[in-house]
Amino acid sequence: MKDQIIIRGLRFSSRIGVPDEERAEPQTLRAHLTMEVERFPQEDEIIGTVDYKAVADRVVALAGVGERKLIETLAQEIAGTVLGEFAVSKVRVEIEKKILRETDWVGVVIERSSSEGN
Repeated sequence: MKDQIIIRGLRFSSRIGVPDEERAEPQTLRAHLTMEVERFPQEDEIIGTVDYKAVADRVVALAGVGERKLIETLAQEIAGTVLGEFAVSKVRVEIEKKILRETDWVGVVIERSSSEGN
C-alpha cells in the first residue's frame, strides 16, 4: 500500500438533485477523500507532499459552481480534479447526501487512478 492522505467529513454546499426544485437551493453534502501518494517526504516540509487544505478548498470551490443532477457526476468531477491538479496517484471519493427521511444518508463511492487516463 502506498502512503495515504485522508480528508474525512468535508462539508460543502452544492446545487444537486434530479428534480428542478431540489436544485433550487444549495444542499449540504459531506465527502471523504482518500488519496494515495508515492511516498511521504523525508523532510518535515509541505513541499513534496499534498496540501490537504488546498485539496479541501478546491473540492469546496468545484462543488459550489453550477448544478448537477447526480452525486455520481460530482464524485467523478472531484476525482478528476484531484488527480489532475495534485500529486496523487489514486483517489477514493465518497459523497454523502441527506435526502431520504428514513435514512441517515445516501451516497456513492468511486475510485480513480492516474493510470486510467483521467
